[in-house]
Amino acid sequence: MALALPLALAGLISLLLSGNALRPFETIATIEARMASKSDYFRDPEVRRLLLEHGIRVDIHRLGSRGIATQSLADMDAVFPSGQLAAKLILDRQDRSVRSVRPFVTPLVLGTFRDYAETLVRAGVATPQPVQGGGRTLYYDLDMGEFMKLLDGREGPDGERGTAGQNRDGTADQDRDGTLERVDTWNGIGFDEGGAHSNSGRVLVRTSNVCESNAAGTYLSTLAFVENRNSTPGAGEPDKKKAAQKALAVAAHIKPLIDVQGMWADEQADSYLSALGESIAPISLIYEHQYLAHQIDYQRDHHRQDTNRVLLYPTPYALTEPQLISLSGEGDKLVSLIATDPELRRRAIELGFRVRFNGEDGTSEQLNAYLAGHGIQVPTPNRDQTKVYEPELDVLEKIITYVGDCPPPVRDTP
Repeated sequence: MALALPLALAGLISLLLSGNALRPFETIATIEARMASKSDYFRDPEVRRLLLEHGIRVDIHRLGSRGIATQSLADMDAVFPSGQLAAKLILDRQDRSVRSVRPFVTPLVLGTFRDYAETLVRAGVATPQPVQGGGRTLYYDLDMGEFMKLLDGREGPDGERGTAGQNRDGTADQDRDGTLERVDTWNGIGFDEGGAHSNSGRVLVRTSNVCESNAAGTYLSTLAFVENRNSTPGAGEPDKKKAAQKALAVAAHIKPLIDVQGMWADEQADSYLSALGESIAPISLIYEHQYLAHQIDYQRDHHRQDTNRVLLYPTPYALTEPQLISLSGEGDKLVSLIATDPELRRRAIELGFRVRFNGEDGTSEQLNAYLAGHGIQVPTPNRDQTKVYEPELDVLEKIITYVGDCPPPVRDTP
């Protein structure tokens, strides 16, 4: 009996921690779900506890959003792609009426480090956001049109390298058109001017695979939109063939900006937020919520902000809308719960998401209040609110397939 008491107590504590103290004999429904970066939400211990209180456990199979959309969905109860393109591809494959919800939105951003951001400021392509009360900003606005001129990776005549901001004859490269290799390196735009650091590598953005990742596909849409003079490639063209031809012409111009990074990388946020993040890549493509969640955790653990890691907010901007899609009756339960449960919504805000309420694009006010209340600088909207609009599904698919040399999709067998 003396031995049984501690064991019983340990069992009770385990039930309390799992959220099942009041339902130890109830059946827990395990939902098989395929997710991309938004699996961060479902892997959160508090979210898992809240779901268990409702008798739901989510078994996550991690895959990029476009990979989810183009591969078999057999035996899945739900999928959670990070953007509209993948969601549309998935919905078009269904032969039943499905339930879905877009619980929150999150902007696409570029994660970098302070010295690199300040170099971009000196190069005239980034602007620091103001800090209320003064101090070091965490956020910068990035002019994508000017930034893309640093990404072209083109060399000067005969491969000769000029000095930073100069043509081969010594005259100033006023428009920074990136025609000299020297201009396209970090040192070429002044990273090494202070003497403390040096980086002769090219200016580039490290992305995940455009064939699999919503983030990379959305970034590709941004490049195409800017390259097409802030206009959606193929939009307004009634002839589908001509629309595709115009879009592929744009794709041919932006493909080198993606190819310059070499081998595709895996999930970017994990690398960027690691201790070796700065040595892995100066600039990484991530989602805003991943950065804000890091700052929330960092403030809790260190009682200060991580002022070395900073965000670049591109202009024009791209807003991603993750969509949780049910593929079964069990999936319906999860979709309904995520759409209606106030505690799960509250937790999303605490994880850095801009949560939808009453059909709005997002509740920045609630997120901003949470950040300010936890000692974290609140990002401010750029005055230039130009938004990237993605091409129609078939046109964007052609751009992605062309740029990424993507294999054909795998279809479910009947």
